[in-house]
Amino acid sequence: MRDAKKSHANPLLNRSERGLPKAVAVIGAGTIGPDIAYYLKSAIPGLTLHLVDVAQPALDAAVKRCRDYAAKAVRKRRMSQAQADDVLANLHPTLDYDSIADVDWVLEAATEDIDLKRRIFARVEAIVRPDALITSNTSSLPAAQIFSALSVMGRATVTHFFAPAWRNPVVEVIRWPGIEPSLVDHLSWLFCMTGKVPLVTDDVPCFMLDRVFDNWCNEAAHLLDRATAAEIDSTVSEYVQAGPFFVLNLAHGNPIIIETNTLQAEMEGEHYRPAPIFRSVDNWITVPPGKTVAVPEDVAGRVRDRMLGILFSQTADILDRDIGTAADLEAGCRLALGFKSGPLDIMRDLGEAEVERIMGRLAAERPGLPLPRRKPAAYQDFRRTLLVDQIGAVRVITLRRPEALNAMHDGVTDEILEVIRRAEDDPAVAGFVITGYGPRAFSAGADIGRFPRVLGDAAAAARYARDCSRLLVHLDRMRKPVVAALNGMALGGGVELALRCHEIVAVRDAWLQLPEITLGIVPGIGAMVIPYRRWPAAAPVFHDVLRRAEKMSAAKAAELGVISSLADDYAGLIGLAVARVEALSGKVQNALDGPVPIAAWPSADPLAASGQRLSREVLGILAAAVRDAAAAPTLEAALEVGYDAFGASACTAAAREGIDAFQQKRPPDFERTG
Repeated sequence: MRDAKKSHANPLLNRSERGLPKAVAVIGAGTIGPDIAYYLKSAIPGLTLHLVDVAQPALDAAVKRCRDYAAKAVRKRRMSQAQADDVLANLHPTLDYDSIADVDWVLEAATEDIDLKRRIFARVEAIVRPDALITSNTSSLPAAQIFSALSVMGRATVTHFFAPAWRNPVVEVIRWPGIEPSLVDHLSWLFCMTGKVPLVTDDVPCFMLDRVFDNWCNEAAHLLDRATAAEIDSTVSEYVQAGPFFVLNLAHGNPIIIETNTLQAEMEGEHYRPAPIFRSVDNWITVPPGKTVAVPEDVAGRVRDRMLGILFSQTADILDRDIGTAADLEAGCRLALGFKSGPLDIMRDLGEAEVERIMGRLAAERPGLPLPRRKPAAYQDFRRTLLVDQIGAVRVITLRRPEALNAMHDGVTDEILEVIRRAEDDPAVAGFVITGYGPRAFSAGADIGRFPRVLGDAAAAARYARDCSRLLVHLDRMRKPVVAALNGMALGGGVELALRCHEIVAVRDAWLQLPEITLGIVPGIGAMVIPYRRWPAAAPVFHDVLRRAEKMSAAKAAELGVISSLADDYAGLIGLAVARVEALSGKVQNALDGPVPIAAWPSADPLAASGQRLSREVLGILAAAVRDAAAAPTLEAALEVGYDAFGASACTAAAREGIDAFQQKRPPDFERTG
């Protein structure tokens, strides 16, 4: 099935004619239904939502849960009171199925009972419009089994949410033989537009991520003859935010493992049979995240090998059977299941010999479980942080790090460089568009990464900035056009990436900000140089963007010529960016040499636009760097001024205070550092 898929990797490039729903019905007001309802109401302004159940007390409790969530969001300043009011408006709890006749989408979230689900969908199909979407939230039951009795199967599939559904970003969208392919694209677009990360998987028991999670938990239970629950959770804390037994307690998950692993055993083999102990224990005696118990090394070794073995077994099986993609599996394990690194990253870091040793031990101890069909290294050939699409002769590169609002790091930099270098000499490729995943952010800057280790060492910090500029310097020298398509905010390193592209387009509500001065450092990879050389008349505005961390709206940037064109939505944005690449083909000019006259640096109090007190010392470094870079005879010399200024700022007490404050999530105190 996957070979037949011809849609774009970036879900927002697949927008269908349906658009966002205006009315939705969620059936099931028990555990996850109210959370799905709250997510939808929070993400789609003005949505009418019917919450359906067979018991009034469940409906009352569900409405109260939504009300409590909204009140807490207002208290935490994550939501305005007006937004909270909109969430609770047009929320209709009901016992009457007939009230959902005119909805655009019915989402079932009832108990994991296939006969019950079939009865619900038979009733729903008899009521709703012929064009209404129908989906089931199930963690294990194949879509082909649930929907086989529907008269119109093409509009139905599984959309598998992860708890808590209002906050966990991942949703699996199941591609099965009966579905209309455009529905997969539409649902993926819908979820991405509303802040989720849709992962498309094939229709097998437990789909993709629950094959990992359920067997991770089941294997932990099989180890209880060798270690305690607390010892197992403590041992695997190296790899996950919370151990399997703690998560099972939190989710009351023992019955789920019994159900899902029984299904897998019946369909795929006895090696998946749930551990018998699940039927006799209600609550596990274990430790919470961040706490550990002492574990004898021989016990820890056995636990570590078995748990990594089952993780690698399921990872290889998913990829060997093409159930999901490597990038989606890595992202899903981190975002939905709480792994600190994806399983393929763990395999890479352990090395081939160690992975093969672990798999050999698993084969001896747990015969029947799937083993990799390829060498470990063969599973590593994929892009972890990018989606790459082709529109006409243009390559569209999407930064996908939703957990970090698409922030840059070394891996992102190297993957962009790899895509560009592979295609820039191909005559069939006209150029490139770089954009961000989802509707919120182009890129929220750069991860701190190695920077704290070079604080206090000017030369090392300058080398760090120079190294981080390797992609940007390559863009400076390119002959094929690269257009930045700002789909939302751009901060710090994200702004610096956009500035080095040959042109920038943006959605109207996008904005740019260089917040480095609020961290006690200067932006060292071109922001003190490039704006003044490309748009010297706008120097007074750039002064304030740099020295006060002022936000620049897309409209203001367009007025200054920094942004060439504005779009109303994402689809228009990418179309505009592709058109600009085509228009620039063969016309790229990279000449930014020669000194540039700029407006004088203003004398003002060391205050950010937010009112935060700033470091006078670092502001002095910033002012001198802007002046000296503008006077430099070549772009290369100007960039060197910036690298050195970054190095100088890294040696200030303000930089140490700013980075410490950022890591500790507190305001910095630059009054003390100067």
